[in-house]
Amino acid sequence: MHLERLIRLLEIVAVVGRPVTASEVQAASGIPKPTCYRLFQTLLEQGLIEEPNEDGRYIIGERLIRIALLGKSDIDVRRVSAPLLRSAAETYNETVFLARFRDNRIEIIHVETPKDPGRAFIHPGIGERPMHACSCSKAIAAFAEPDFQETILNGTLKAFTDHTKTTRKDLMDEFSLIKKQGYADCDQEIDIGISSVAAPVAVGRIGVTFSVGAVGPVRRFGHDYRQEIGAQLKELATKISAAIQLCNVGEV
Repeated sequence: MHLERLIRLLEIVAVVGRPVTASEVQAASGIPKPTCYRLFQTLLEQGLIEEPNEDGRYIIGERLIRIALLGKSDIDVRRVSAPLLRSAAETYNETVFLARFRDNRIEIIHVETPKDPGRAFIHPGIGERPMHACSCSKAIAAFAEPDFQETILNGTLKAFTDHTKTTRKDLMDEFSLIKKQGYADCDQEIDIGISSVAAPVAVGRIGVTFSVGAVGPVRRFGHDYRQEIGAQLKELATKISAAIQLCNVGEV
């Protein structure tokens, strides 16, 4: 009964979709006030709900969002993000992809290509990307905890091409630039003739666990074009983040 009531309170906070007061939740649940407030305190102590503005209004907590996100398969994430990626591929007329950080590695998990039959495009493939030489990886690594960044910097910084950055200073400088401009780019660092851009996707207060990017031939993906798409990808990243969070909360 205790667990059932805790779950009931969490469901109410999640479904409302805005910060709510304990009295609102109590009224909606029908649980006696003293019991409801004790349960609320338990949820707060465990990080399952939070009071972000210290105004007596609560939202689903970071810990619960993290639990829900860890339980999400790639299929779940693709289901909610694919329509946004598909729309972006049609709008940009470029290949768009989604990458995910998990188990100390970064993988591309979904790709959408342009529908224009006369458009030459690049398919980046599915699977693990190098940590130091791919826009989708660097967009995540730039916002990662220092310990994870050290793991990348102390690893084997393989030179895939003459454009690959392989020194600590170059990568640290690039991480700083990525944080400043809000997106990462890869100018022929893995394959000659191919460039890409990616923006970080932050999920709530958990941090950057995904990135969304676009890739194409370097003859189109010049510096100015990468800047233009980078700005668009930042907006797309915000939409994908919201879609993932709604999916997580809705299925808690």
